[in-house]
Amino acid sequence: MGSSRGSGEANAAFAAVLGEAGCSHAALARKVNELGALQGEVSRYDKASVSRWLGKGMNPRGRAPEFIAAALAWFLGRPVSPVDIGFVEQSQRPVVARALTYREDVGETLHTLAELGSTDVSRRSLLGAAPYVATALLDPQRQWLLWLLEDEQAPRLAVVAGSGPAAQVQAMIEMFDEMDNRFGGGGVRASIVHYLSTEVAPMLQQRNLPQHQRRLLYTSAAKLAAMAGWCSYDSADYGLAERYMIQSLRLCAEGGDRVLGGQILAGMSHLATSLGNPAEGVSLARAGIATAKSTGSPLGLMRLHAMAARGYAVLGDSQRATASLLAASRDLDASRGPAEESSWVRFLDHHYLEAEAALVHRDLNEAGQSERLALASVEANGDRRRRQAISRSVLATAFLQQNRLDEAVGTASNAVDLLAGVHSERSVQALRDFRARLAPHRGEAVVRDFERKARPVLGTAA
Repeated sequence: MGSSRGSGEANAAFAAVLGEAGCSHAALARKVNELGALQGEVSRYDKASVSRWLGKGMNPRGRAPEFIAAALAWFLGRPVSPVDIGFVEQSQRPVVARALTYREDVGETLHTLAELGSTDVSRRSLLGAAPYVATALLDPQRQWLLWLLEDEQAPRLAVVAGSGPAAQVQAMIEMFDEMDNRFGGGGVRASIVHYLSTEVAPMLQQRNLPQHQRRLLYTSAAKLAAMAGWCSYDSADYGLAERYMIQSLRLCAEGGDRVLGGQILAGMSHLATSLGNPAEGVSLARAGIATAKSTGSPLGLMRLHAMAARGYAVLGDSQRATASLLAASRDLDASRGPAEESSWVRFLDHHYLEAEAALVHRDLNEAGQSERLALASVEANGDRRRRQAISRSVLATAFLQQNRLDEAVGTASNAVDLLAGVHSERSVQALRDFRARLAPHRGEAVVRDFERKARPVLGTAA
C-alpha cells in the first residue's frame, strides 16, 4: 500500500539505486521483510510490491520507506536514505537523519542530541519508527579512526574529575547505572535522555568552563549518550540505540577518552552482531581494540576481544572466535584490578567474560563449554535479574543442544519468572531465541506448558 505521487509517474531515483544495487525485485522484497521482522514489523512484500513502488511511483506507508532504503544500503554497502530513492521525507526525518551522522562540528552534535532527546522523551514524532541502519555505522567508525591517528595528545587513561560540573554528572551516571542493572534499560532510559538533553548539553554550551573541565564534561556526556543508546537497545529501540551511540562517539572524541571510546565501539559491535550484521560487529570490535590497546586498560580490551569473538562465532569462524576468547582471557589476567582501571570499565570481571564466552560457545554449537560457562554466570549473578535471565536462556539452549529437554525447559521457565518487573527486551529476545529452538519439540507436553506460561512475556510464537 502507499500514497500516489502522480498517476503513472515512475520513480527514477529508486530505479537508479536499485540498478546500482544489482539485486532482483524478489531479493529486495525479502530483505525488506527481514529487516522489518528484526524490529517487530511483519510485512509480506514480494517482487510485485517492488514493481508497484518502482513503476507506479507509489510512496509506501509507515516504516516501509526506511526499510527499503536500509535494504538497498545493505546490498550496496553504503548509506541510503528514503529521500535518495525518491520517497517523501516524513516530518520527523530531519533529526532522525542527522543523528546518524558523525559531525565535525561538535556544536551540531550537541544540537542534534538536544533535539533527539526532546523528541524522544515526548515521543511526539514517533521516534520508535527510526530503523536501525547497519551501513550508517561505517562512516562514524572511519571518522573515529581518523581522529585516533591525528590526536596524539589524547589521554591514555581517563581520570574523572573530583570537583566541578563533571563530578555532579558522574554521580548521576552512577545512579543511572545502578537503576539500569536492577530494573533494566526500559525503566531508566527516559530519565537518562532527559538529564542529558536538558541539563548536560546546556552545561557544555557555557563559555567560561576551563578546558580541563570541558574535556571531562564532554567525556561524561559521551558516557550518558552511550547509556541512552544501551538502554534504547535494551528496550528494542534499535534505531535510537544506534543514533545515541553515534553521537556518543563524537562527544567522546571531544573529551579525548580512548578507554570510553573503546567501550562505545564495543556497544556498537554488540548491537551490530545481535541485529544480524556480525561482520560489521567484528569490524567495530577491531576498531575498538585499535583504540584501547595503548590505554593501560586490560579490562576494556577484554570486552572488545569478547565482542570480536561474538561476531566471529555468528559467522561460523571457530578459529578466530577461539583466538579472540583467548586474547580476552589474557587481557583479564593482565589487569591489576578495578582500582587500577578507568572507572568506565571497572564493572568488567571474569563473570562478564564467562557470560559472553557462553554465548560464543552456544553459537559454535559447543554445548558442553556453553553449559559450564552459562551455569557459572547464573551462579555469580544472583542479584542481577537481567543477566540471570539471559544466562539462564543460554544455559537452557546448551541443555537443548545436548537433548536434555526437561532441564532446558525448566531452566527457561525460571528465566521467565526472573523477568517480572524487569524492563529488558534483550532478556526477552534471549528467551525468544530459545523458544524458537524448541520448534522440533512442540509436540511434547512440557514444551506446550512452557509456551503457555511464557506467552504473556514473550508474545505468540511465529
